[in-house]
Amino acid sequence: MTAAGRPRAEAARVPWIVGVSGASGAPYASAVLGGLLDAGQPIDLVVSRAARLTILDETGIALRDRHWKEDLTAWLGREISDVRYWPAGDLAAGPSSGSYPAHGMVVVPASTAACAGIAIGLSKDLLQRAAEVNLKERRRVVVVPRETPVSRGHLQDLIALIDAGAVVLPAAPAFYGAGAGATAGQLIDFVAGKVLDAIGVPHSLFRRWSGQLGGGSAAG
Repeated sequence: MTAAGRPRAEAARVPWIVGVSGASGAPYASAVLGGLLDAGQPIDLVVSRAARLTILDETGIALRDRHWKEDLTAWLGREISDVRYWPAGDLAAGPSSGSYPAHGMVVVPASTAACAGIAIGLSKDLLQRAAEVNLKERRRVVVVPRETPVSRGHLQDLIALIDAGAVVLPAAPAFYGAGAGATAGQLIDFVAGKVLDAIGVPHSLFRRWSGQLGGGSAAG
């Protein structure tokens, strides 16, 4: 109780919102989610309709709204804690409002359609709406485009996102750590680590460049 006899307000839960759109790249999303969980960060998860099809195709796991917790556990291959799932069609969900507390948002992977929708404020689903809200609230928004090649229109959408305050972080792994012998997991973790760097969340997904050439011995 406070001195005035009023109940003391509990500290607000402030999550990172993670939006998964329909571009190929479900492993990037799972690595980012795993990194946030390892760092003890609360997560609000929004998975677009197209992304559920991509996850099913790339992992064989159907992410169902009514059974999201067991499906997410199966997808990530680990127990989950402090994750809140919002159906993409729920435009009245918490993340649809600027008054909903959040640190910011990551869209990973980000399809060209999702980038375009966010850039023009289309808000066709909760993922796009939440990203637009976090941009207008001047919170950190990281967009991870993966599709290639890109057209002039795609580039214009990315420029619009940058102008709106987003960080555009293409899913482009580096090879100066393990070279041509890098595993898929190392390349995925590099991109996920760069995403976590962009939002200021500590991680150990890769060893950082030390400033010395090592013939592929220094990962980063």
